[in-house]
Amino acid sequence: MAIWGKQARYAVLAAAAFWACNKGEKPADQQPARDLSLAPAESVAKMNDRPMDQPATPPAQPSRQPARQTPPPRKTTTQPATQPRAKEPEKAPVVSEGTRIDLVASDTITSRTHKKGELVTATAASGVSDPSGRQVIPAGAVFSGTISDIAPAEHPGGQGRMVLTFNRVSFGGHNYAVSAKLDTMGTVMKGRGVTAGEAAKVGAGAVVGGIAGRLLGGNKKGTAIGAAAGAAAGVGYAAATRDVDIILPAGALVRIILTAPFELKEVAE
Repeated sequence: MAIWGKQARYAVLAAAAFWACNKGEKPADQQPARDLSLAPAESVAKMNDRPMDQPATPPAQPSRQPARQTPPPRKTTTQPATQPRAKEPEKAPVVSEGTRIDLVASDTITSRTHKKGELVTATAASGVSDPSGRQVIPAGAVFSGTISDIAPAEHPGGQGRMVLTFNRVSFGGHNYAVSAKLDTMGTVMKGRGVTAGEAAKVGAGAVVGGIAGRLLGGNKKGTAIGAAAGAAAGVGYAAATRDVDIILPAGALVRIILTAPFELKEVAE
């Protein structure tokens, strides 16, 4: 009994102490709630510091603009390496129209023996050049042509006629056409003298004079005087009718003038 009494007494004291501790305190349901989610300051638990997952980037919206058409690639051509410019061919030399050319007669030409249409030649006295100074026709080139007109003087003191036309020049084994007119020639005039025919005319005059003297004088003396007079008349007739030839001596000057530009255009023989 004594033991149970002690236990009862302890129980009463514990109950009184509990009631004294809780006296004047608010009920438990009125106390502010404590944040139990916070970790104690002395907590050594590892913190999960991973960043929060970001929302996935939304897919790009397709552009409403029409797609730009890409032009087809241009064809590229490989340019060849720059070649040196080809040298232009040199132009053929040309002797200008109006150029004077001095020739030398190859042979003697005279109205006594030569006729119209016969061939004649002459050689270039010096080289002929184009306006730039390039020689085109060398000295010694042979010009050939024909006698276009020729005639002696019809009486003493008259002038004969001689016209030469050159239409070709030859040098270096080639023939070239040329167009030219005659400008100057070193011609001379020379009388032919009394020919056999003219002497016969003189004799006939003497005979006629002698007959006339005999008829007039009736003696030999008159015949002699008449013959002398007739002879003198015959010589006068021969002098009045004899021809005077025009002559172009070999080596004389023949100057021509080009009537068209001269080019190195070869012609057939």
